[in-house]
Order: sequence, then C-alpha cells, then structure tokens
Amino acid sequence: MFSHVMIGTNDLGKAKSFYDALLGTLGVQPGHVDRHRIFWRTKYGTFSASKPIDGKPATFANGGTIGFAARSQAEVDAFHETGLAQGGKTCEDPPGIREGAGMKLYIAYLRDPDGNKLCAVHRMAS
Repeated sequence: MFSHVMIGTNDLGKAKSFYDALLGTLGVQPGHVDRHRIFWRTKYGTFSASKPIDGKPATFANGGTIGFAARSQAEVDAFHETGLAQGGKTCEDPPGIREGAGMKLYIAYLRDPDGNKLCAVHRMAS
C-alpha cells in the first residue's frame, strides 16, 4: 500500500546514526544521504528522514506512529534495545505481547531523538 514514509529531523547526522543502528536490527542496510535527506531502502519500501524544506524546525506527529515489521520477537527486542542505546526514549508499555481483534503481536514502542513515535511489530500465530 505504501511506497515510502518520510519524517522530519533537525539533525541529519544524529538521525543517520540512530536509524542506521535501529534499522540494522531489522536487516536494513545503512542509509544513503542525498543533500538534506537520508534514504533507507528495501524491496518492500523506503523510509526517509529529511530536514524540512520550508526551513522551519522539524516536529513529530501528535498521535502518529511509524511501525516497522520484524521477523521475530528477538528482532523486536533488539530494535527496542538499540533504539534506547542510540538516544531514543521508551514510551508506552514495555516490549511484549498485545492481543486483540483476532491478532497476536509482539511489539515495542520508542521515540527517536526528534520525538517521532516508532514501533517494531512481529505478527505471531494466533
């Protein structure tokens, strides 16, 4: 359904370091810097961070969450631990199982250094 997701950042260097480490836990190669943007590409889509082109400070989406697919509970845990080690902040409940609407998920939430809310999700057999 989606081709890409782009978030704003106020510090390209910090964003690249944070997301190279974080997305590396999910098997994503380091990002490519293109002027005021960074792109992390996979065969499933692209994630990007950019300095706002209007010159104003980047802000995070209130109520927004960006979810990344994980292949296992171990990947979710590594995503969360790496995010915290790279300057992210934990939010919501600790990593764990969430169930509802016939789904069973292993999920972890955190905020990146710019305040964007992220999660890693492993869909488990119900």
